[in-house]
Amino acid sequence: MRWQGRRESDNVEDARGSRAVRVGIGGGIGTLVLVLLVMYLGGDPTVLLQNMPQSMPDGPGSGQPYQETATEAQRREFVSVVLADTEDNWNTIFRSLGRSYEEPTLVLFSGAVQSACGFAQAAMGPFYCPANHKLYIDLSFYDDLRNRFGAPGDFAQAYVIAHEVGHHVQTLLGISERVHSAQQRADQETANALSVRMELQADCLAGVWAHHADRVRHLLEAGDIEEGLNAASAIGDDRLQKQSRGYVTPESFTHGSAAQRVRWFRQGIETGSLNSCDTFASTHL
Repeated sequence: MRWQGRRESDNVEDARGSRAVRVGIGGGIGTLVLVLLVMYLGGDPTVLLQNMPQSMPDGPGSGQPYQETATEAQRREFVSVVLADTEDNWNTIFRSLGRSYEEPTLVLFSGAVQSACGFAQAAMGPFYCPANHKLYIDLSFYDDLRNRFGAPGDFAQAYVIAHEVGHHVQTLLGISERVHSAQQRADQETANALSVRMELQADCLAGVWAHHADRVRHLLEAGDIEEGLNAASAIGDDRLQKQSRGYVTPESFTHGSAAQRVRWFRQGIETGSLNSCDTFASTHL
């Protein structure tokens, strides 16, 4: 990606070095939820995080600013540039719809964080909290993306941010609220199926960003699209379930298969159209 020297977002909050102290008894269901969340990337954690024990921030452990490494500094700059580019993209699209785009905040944390959706640990991976319109990421996740999920490359890293921004777009458009309301009235299998459509739509919206980042702002280089598609495939439910337990149960999918995630991310990339991302109306995921 051609990201160096580009505008950085003003909407980045650095909470690294702060301690999040959990209050209450851990383990049990909360621990199981965390283990399941480790398997999946990019969901809306509101319901699951509410099952975790509550906690409160305890401020910087040393009273000094977080001392980042050179690698962390480069990643901080990178995610700030990517976030800024998503701002440019969605501000333009929302204006074309006659609406105003509310830019989300990206929170950098290390180890654990207390979000408005509950307590979260770095092992969960990046997530979006609709309660306060903030994205959260521990930058060490990018090591997992490369080493554990086999998805290296800067565009793969950008896809992660763009996917979470996709959840923010869903929140602003009222999609998230409608889906969550439907899930509360549904059985578990139906609720899972709705979650899959939500996640695939966020993949498509990430693709819409990639389309405009390339066509309008020329961010992408040769091989970038393949990096993003590889990342989408690497975190498909079927691949993660096969890797973790040796078999696949489609009715338990919450994010979509590798093929589905690739298909919808590609759909957004090829069309660049918000209208092309209606996964809820599609009969073929």
